[in-house]
Amino acid sequence: MAALPSTIQRLIDLGIDVSVETGFGDSLYIFDKDFEDSGAEIIKDRSEGLAVSDIVCRINKPPEDEIHILKEGGIHISFLDPFNEKNLVDAFVSSRSTAISMELVPRITRAQKMDALSSQANLGGYAAVIEASKHLTKSFPMMMTAAGTISPSKVFVIGVGVAGLQAIATAKRLGARVEAFDTRPIVEEQVRSLGAKFVKIDIGETGETDQGYAKELTEAQIELQQQGMKKVCSQSDVVITTAQVFGRPAPRIVTGEMVSAMQPGSVIVDMAVSTGGNVEGSVSGETINLNGVTIVGLSNLPGEMATDASLVYGNNLYNLIEEYWDKEAKEFNFDIEEEILSGCTVTHQGEITNKLLK
Repeated sequence: MAALPSTIQRLIDLGIDVSVETGFGDSLYIFDKDFEDSGAEIIKDRSEGLAVSDIVCRINKPPEDEIHILKEGGIHISFLDPFNEKNLVDAFVSSRSTAISMELVPRITRAQKMDALSSQANLGGYAAVIEASKHLTKSFPMMMTAAGTISPSKVFVIGVGVAGLQAIATAKRLGARVEAFDTRPIVEEQVRSLGAKFVKIDIGETGETDQGYAKELTEAQIELQQQGMKKVCSQSDVVITTAQVFGRPAPRIVTGEMVSAMQPGSVIVDMAVSTGGNVEGSVSGETINLNGVTIVGLSNLPGEMATDASLVYGNNLYNLIEEYWDKEAKEFNFDIEEEILSGCTVTHQGEITNKLLK
């Protein structure tokens, strides 16, 4: 959920009146009374809350039919997936409300405390390894027993961003033997610092964007990458894929042929399944078995650690609001020319303002 009671208390300390939809935290055993004790008002009619709020915070994009309810000039903050949601963006323009997309928070030092993509990816990388361990029929660490030695599991992580680094660290802590690959050679040092082996595959010139994402590969580069990874996958007990391209469908990097080359009982966790998937055959929201290989397609891995995911996301929202909150005037100082706001704002005063989206 978008905020725990502790985060709501911090917002109230800024002088902000906070209301919470009834039943907001029931699934995490945080009830209306807990929010009331933190100083929040409980709203039973969502439409009423949307209509009167100067700032609306939620996790995911709203239904289109709720956007026209928003207060004109009000601010809506959530993940919006704006590159794939033209109708949603148009609805925000029509409502003349300000839409801030958490995916678009610039990756600059001053905005790190607001970077929800990173905070959620961190938990997602951890959850991916835990999910893999549930489905794998082997133990992760090496064990020396009187009955014989159990070899450590082999984990291969594809994509060494925030999620990949956390997956590597978690698998190492569980005692696995870990290898990793990324199209950016610059991350090799980070992989080795976590005790993992960096797999080198020559696919030609690569790099990263100004935001720190891997640049999209050509078809020829993807084919070279797949050929190089096939052998590693066939020798791995667990494969975790994290590769995503900002604003576009995830690249297909693990083919059906590569899956077939893996040993029965192996596990693949496709962390990009919600944006099209890195793995041929993966299904969003489902765990399937393909010729003895389990492919985990959980679309909301941070949600498996829901309390902590709610804590860090709520903190991201608080940090964004607090950065621009005028305590004396009790208002959000919105400046569309300011570096962070210009980067993450999608619509303002009836116009699309984001340069990337334009």
